[in-house]
Amino acid sequence: MDTIVLKFGGSSVADNLKLNIVAQKVIDLYDEGNNIVVVVSAQGKTTDNLIKEAKELSNLPEEREMDVLLSTGEQVSMSKLAILLNQLGYKSISLTGWQAGIYTSKESQNSKIEQIDTSRIEKELEKRKIVIIAGFQGINENEDITTLGRGGSDTTAVAVAAALNAKHCYIFSDVDGVYTTDPNKVTIAKKLETLSYKEMLEIANEGAKVLHNRCIEVGQKYHIPIITKSTFNNKPGTTLQDKIEDTNVKSIVKNDDIIYVHMKYETYSPELFSKLLKLLEKNNIGANNFVNNSIHSMDVYFTIKSTTLAKFQNLLENDLKAFDTTYKNITRIAIVGHGIMNDNKILEEAIKIVDLNNLEIINLEINESKLALMFSQKLSNTILEQLHIALIG
Repeated sequence: MDTIVLKFGGSSVADNLKLNIVAQKVIDLYDEGNNIVVVVSAQGKTTDNLIKEAKELSNLPEEREMDVLLSTGEQVSMSKLAILLNQLGYKSISLTGWQAGIYTSKESQNSKIEQIDTSRIEKELEKRKIVIIAGFQGINENEDITTLGRGGSDTTAVAVAAALNAKHCYIFSDVDGVYTTDPNKVTIAKKLETLSYKEMLEIANEGAKVLHNRCIEVGQKYHIPIITKSTFNNKPGTTLQDKIEDTNVKSIVKNDDIIYVHMKYETYSPELFSKLLKLLEKNNIGANNFVNNSIHSMDVYFTIKSTTLAKFQNLLENDLKAFDTTYKNITRIAIVGHGIMNDNKILEEAIKIVDLNNLEIINLEINESKLALMFSQKLSNTILEQLHIALIG
């Protein structure tokens, strides 16, 4: 008997009507003779609302307590779905992350799954129960609840699929696959039938909110077929695979959630530079694109995610007061597809459009699968559409 893992995102379980749609998809696959494990996200905007309420109490709430708070959203979803399935005559049981044997690293808010003890899950499957697991959460060696970062339910699903040697892992959401760009920003975006894990990882790492980047890494490592589909229709989705089928541009990702930071100090020392790096790391502020423009003084540029800005501002008010610091919101656009480095026409077309719009590039990266351009300002979606027409059609 095959085991199939299904993950349903927040929009899929947002209310009781949508939970009934989810239940029917689960039942259809169960009735085909499969063992079914379901991983669920929090309903709708629950996580965003919990974060907002916490910040009304504290500008910087303790990360451990935020994990405790945010983990409740998925528990509501899992219990509601179990209640519904049992009412429909299908034996189901809901499990929190720790009940499902999901053990993570120590850190809060962005933990990594280290191992999964599947004994409880397998015990329930042997009874032909549908097992419903709260995504996005686990427990660490201190027996503290941990969360895996936004989008972490994807990683829960793929990790559970790997641990159970599942036949497939379906990621259901309100979109029916992976597109050549965000269809909410560019109406001519096209759905992709297949993508390599490598290409999908580049897309996720560039900020596309399609799949959690760590779920792709797990899928690639354990060769788990990941299929992204819509909860609300039966159209074919996008399948991730090892094979790279062609060498053209697959997707263009525009990320506006980037803060460009400039920090200055009158003298330079390795100790001061090291202090800055350690403070950013200690506070889980993932800084990228570091450049120091002077050997005589500190003249440092780097980028952070906009979601970490509050924590960074707190550092500026306390530990980093001596620095002269400015920051602003900017845009980064990544053009993704295997073989980009060997096709000069892609870079030429991109630069032509940049010049046509009188845009300033402050950083350019290129590798085998990606060309990334970072601009000095936040851009409209017009540039995204122009690049799509020129490079994809």
